[in-house]
Amino acid sequence: MTQPSPDFYEAVGGDDTFHRLVAAFYRGVAEDQVLRPLYPEEDLGPAEERFRLFLMQYWGGPRTYSEQRGHPRLRMRHAPFRVGVAERDAWLSRMRDAMDEIALPAEYDATIWEYFVRAADFMVNHIEDIQQGRAAQI
Repeated sequence: MTQPSPDFYEAVGGDDTFHRLVAAFYRGVAEDQVLRPLYPEEDLGPAEERFRLFLMQYWGGPRTYSEQRGHPRLRMRHAPFRVGVAERDAWLSRMRDAMDEIALPAEYDATIWEYFVRAADFMVNHIEDIQQGRAAQI
């Protein structure tokens, strides 16, 4: 997939949409028994900001993430954490809840959701889980 255009970013609602999406996601993470231990910071605020800036940039918005942090290097940044099927599925479940909460039009929801599923699969780094393959769709 090529990088989404600034038109896509604006079409889904720009900054406001990504603020709402990521805030909803992290409200879920804060109470999730599988995901919360993966966030070493006591306050989820810094992780929330990094994720929001990444998503905004990825979907065609400002390049603030790269200006502040360089190339995303998602697998490298997540390598210290065990990300298996359970973690991936919990992440997708919380993200689905957040996507449902912000209620984007169906065509935008489908495009973003497809990306999240692919990205979540890509982040699995625990060998037994990689060999096991994709678990049931959420």
